[in-house]
Amino acid sequence: MTAETATAEAGRDFIRDIVQADLASHKYNEIVTRFPPEPNGYLHIGHAKSIALNFGIAQEFAGHCNLRFDDTNPTKEEQEYIDAIQADVRWLGYQWAGQPLFASDYFDRLYEWAEGLIRAGLAYVDDQSQEEIRANRGTLTEPGKNSPFRDRSVAENLDLFRRMKAGEFPNGARVLRARIDMAAGNINLRDPVLYRILHAHHPRTGDKWSIYPSYDYAHGQSDAIEGITHSICTLEFEDHRPLYDWFIEKLPVPSRPHQYEFARLNLTYTVLSKRVLTQLVREGHVAGWDDPRMPTVAGLRRRGVPPAAIREFVRRIGVAKANSVVDVGMLEFCIREELNRTALRRMAVLRPLKVVIENYPEGQVEEIEAVNHPDDPSRGTRKLAFGRELYIERDDFMENPPKKFFRLSPGNEVRLRYAYFIKCTGVTKNAAGEITELRCTYDPATRGGNAPDGRKVKATMHWLPAAQSIAAEIRLYNQLFAKPSPDAANFAADLNPQSLEVLADARVEPAIAEANSPEPMQFERQGYFVRDPDSTADRVVFNRTIGLRDTFAKEVGKR
Repeated sequence: MTAETATAEAGRDFIRDIVQADLASHKYNEIVTRFPPEPNGYLHIGHAKSIALNFGIAQEFAGHCNLRFDDTNPTKEEQEYIDAIQADVRWLGYQWAGQPLFASDYFDRLYEWAEGLIRAGLAYVDDQSQEEIRANRGTLTEPGKNSPFRDRSVAENLDLFRRMKAGEFPNGARVLRARIDMAAGNINLRDPVLYRILHAHHPRTGDKWSIYPSYDYAHGQSDAIEGITHSICTLEFEDHRPLYDWFIEKLPVPSRPHQYEFARLNLTYTVLSKRVLTQLVREGHVAGWDDPRMPTVAGLRRRGVPPAAIREFVRRIGVAKANSVVDVGMLEFCIREELNRTALRRMAVLRPLKVVIENYPEGQVEEIEAVNHPDDPSRGTRKLAFGRELYIERDDFMENPPKKFFRLSPGNEVRLRYAYFIKCTGVTKNAAGEITELRCTYDPATRGGNAPDGRKVKATMHWLPAAQSIAAEIRLYNQLFAKPSPDAANFAADLNPQSLEVLADARVEPAIAEANSPEPMQFERQGYFVRDPDSTADRVVFNRTIGLRDTFAKEVGKR
C-alpha cells in the first residue's frame, strides 16, 4: 500500500494531530513508530487497529514503522507465532522497515543498563517470593511495605545479580527490582520487577540467559534504542507511562520516546482476550487459531474477509481516548460493502431439491449466459448449462405455502434466473413423506427470463443443472458467541451452539471449481463465500464469509 493510499484512508485523530504538530515544530525530522507484538499467540482484530494506526501514521507522514517482537518470555513464545504475525501484517497491506526486530536483540545492553541502575542505588536484588512481593505491594488506598532486602549494598546487589545471570539460583529464588517508592500513589512505581530468573531455552538466544527482563523494563528501552518518536499503545498502559518515563530519565538511552495511549477495540459478540482465545483453541471449542469463527486475523482471512474491509472498518471507528464497544455490525457492513464491490457472482444450491422439467427434451442441453458482476460489465459473462434436470434451493419450494409465499409451489410460476419461467405440476415423495423431486414445465418463449406476452412473476430463483454442477461442502459460520457481551470469565456458557453448520451435499456451478481461486465470491441470494484450504481435487469446500443481510441478531433474539 502506498503512502498516497494511506493518506486517503486515514482519518484525523488526536494522535495524528500530535504527530503533525511535532513535525511542524521540528521536534522530530522523521516519525518512527513500531508495532510490538508478543509472539505467544496469533494477532486478532484488535491488533489490526494498532497495526493500521502505527503503520498508517508512519506512511502518512513519510516515516517508518518497525515490527519488533517482545520476546522476553521464552516459555510462551514459538516460531509459529512469529511467522504468523509477519504474514498477518503483510496481508493487511503493510510492510515494516528493514528486518523484523526483537527485544532479545537488546538483551546485552539492557543488562548493562540494569547494572548501571544498581550502581546508582536505583535497583536491588530481592529474595522475597512472588507471593510476598505481591502481598507487600499495598493497595490503591494503602502504601506498600519496603522489602527487607531493599537496603542491600551496591556490591552485594551486583554480586547477586551477576550470579543470577550466571544461572546459580533456581527459578523464583530472586528478582531484580527498581528502587523507586513503595508509597507511590501509582502502584506501578512501587519497586517494579526488572528481571526474573527463568531457566528456559530462548528461540533466538538459546541458553545464554538465565534471567529475562520484564515487559515494562524492556519495552521503553527498546523504543529508545530504535529511535521511536511516538510509542503508541492501548489505554491499559496509561498507568505504566510514569514508569516508562522513569526509565527513560534514569538510563543513558540514545533517544527519548514518548508514550501515547488510545482506546483498544472492543466488539459486540466478540472476546479479544488472548487467554480466552488460547483456551478456545486448546480446549477444542474451535478448530485452531485460524478457525473462521475466531476474531484472529488468520481466522478472518480464512473466512474470506478482505483486508481492505478491515482497514476501512478501522478508519471508520477512528482513534479515541475513551474505551467504548463497537457494534460488530459495523465490521460486517464494511465487509459486505467491499465484497459487493469486488466479488464475482456465481450460483450455488446449498440444500438441493431436484426438479425435472417434463416438457424439456431429454438429452438436450443449452447454454445460458450469466453476468459475472451486475455493476461492472468489464468483468464479463460466463456460460451455464440448462437441461431437463435441475436443482433448486429446498427452501424455495413449499407444498402448502402461506399467503405471501411467492416462490415455487404447486401451480405457481416463477423465473429461473437468466433462463425460463417454470411451473410446478407435481411432487414426488419418499416413504417417509419427504419431498424428493418436483415435476415442472417450462415456457420456451421466456428464454432469458422475460415473457413476450408481458406476464409477470413475483419470484426469481437461482438454480443449477443436475449433471453439470459440482458437489461441494459448505460451511455456514455465524458469531462464535450468542451474547452481545460475552463473559470472559465463563466464556464457554456464552458460546453459540449454532456458530457452525456444515452442508455436505451442496452443489456449485463448474466455474467455481474450475477457477480454483482464493478470492471471495457471491453465491447469488446466499451470501459471500470463499474456498477453504481443506478443499481437495475431489471435493471443494467453501466457507461463508457473511450473509447478504444481517440476520444473526434477529435469530438469536428468537431463542
